[in-house]
Amino acid sequence: MKKFLLGMMLATASGLALAQATPVGLWKTIDDETKIEKSYVRITENGGALTGKIEKLLDPKSKQDAVCDKCSDERKDKPVLGLTIIRNAKPDGEKEHWEGGDILDPNNGKVYKLRLKPVEGGKKLEVRGYIGAPLFGRTQTWVRVE
Repeated sequence: MKKFLLGMMLATASGLALAQATPVGLWKTIDDETKIEKSYVRITENGGALTGKIEKLLDPKSKQDAVCDKCSDERKDKPVLGLTIIRNAKPDGEKEHWEGGDILDPNNGKVYKLRLKPVEGGKKLEVRGYIGAPLFGRTQTWVRVE
């Protein structure tokens, strides 16, 4: 009986660890150049694809009523709070990273190809935006909030 309970506890613990090694959750974004905490982004999964929305602005310099005036698609002039910035990211075959979608930088209105990679057991998320190939881009490391 002890072996059974120990096995169940280990299975549950490993399942929780795997559940955290996903981009789904709430993330604190940190500017890769200034190291300033910028926002909370909530990433959700629907139909196998990930979506991320800005849930809260953290930078005291940010206007809470700001709009994406530099966006050129359907998000133009939409409030930054609640704005969808990550769209259609899907897992690779082994779920080591998610890609194939895009990410919007609301500061300049540009849309980049996207790769998301959980690191440190899912405590952090490497967010890479790029044009063409992943080699030509930049990476931010976001920190899991929940």
